[in-house]
Amino acid sequence: MLSYRHSFHAGNFADVLKHSVTIQILKYLSRKPKPIYYLDTHSGAGAFTLSDREAQKNREYENGIGQLWPLLNELDNCPGLIKDYLETVQQFNPQAELQTYPGSPWFAQHLLRPQDRLDFFDLHPNESQILRQNFAGDKRIHVYPKDGFQACISQLPPKEKRGYVLMDPPYEVKTDYAKAVETLIKAHKKFANATYALWYPVVERHRIQAMEKAFIASGIRNIQLFELGIARDGDKGMTASGMMVIYPPWKLMETLQAGLPFLSERLGGRHGHYRAEQLVPE
Repeated sequence: MLSYRHSFHAGNFADVLKHSVTIQILKYLSRKPKPIYYLDTHSGAGAFTLSDREAQKNREYENGIGQLWPLLNELDNCPGLIKDYLETVQQFNPQAELQTYPGSPWFAQHLLRPQDRLDFFDLHPNESQILRQNFAGDKRIHVYPKDGFQACISQLPPKEKRGYVLMDPPYEVKTDYAKAVETLIKAHKKFANATYALWYPVVERHRIQAMEKAFIASGIRNIQLFELGIARDGDKGMTASGMMVIYPPWKLMETLQAGLPFLSERLGGRHGHYRAEQLVPE
């Protein structure tokens, strides 16, 4: 399926969670000098103009980055998770006004170092072409118009001993829920030293429960789960989204436990909710 375009959803509440978690992981991994391998299985275009027709159709960013942007004037009162996120997005908008929103590839390009290597995958022909244009000239980066699920297996293990694999499929096909978990379990067997993060949307709760059970039964240790919701389960559409993180950095749980209550109230109001759980012990 090639109909999904993330430009319609850029900067929404799900992006806030996905990118704030990714920032924390990359900042932690970058503390050590040894090179990092970054693999983004479903990269999208890499950057989005919020005034474009797609972003303006549903204006999802208004209840995501749009709700947080005014906090730039009071960062000292924000949890570290939100502070780091906003300061990073601000660097993508040097004119001070929120005009563009970065995708996961930009966060990785910006936070990683000269010795690191980055592979971006997207099967959508238009997205992969824009992605290639956006990151042309950066010798650390390779863009592939290929299936990210297959890449997650074929590209591993890399020559680097450390890595971060981000998987955030569009879930247009319902089998993607199980396929994502199965793929990461196989990937972990090939490259156990990496941190893996799987983003998921909560549309039908039973699908997420099945993913959790599959990870618990996988034999993989140290899996954490983080979720941010803006509506009750059962309401129409995506009511929440989450990240399941394998081999999470030290203090990631502590950082999310401090930041998620703030985000759930700011973005979800009285219907906001969150989860920060150790799904599988170390």
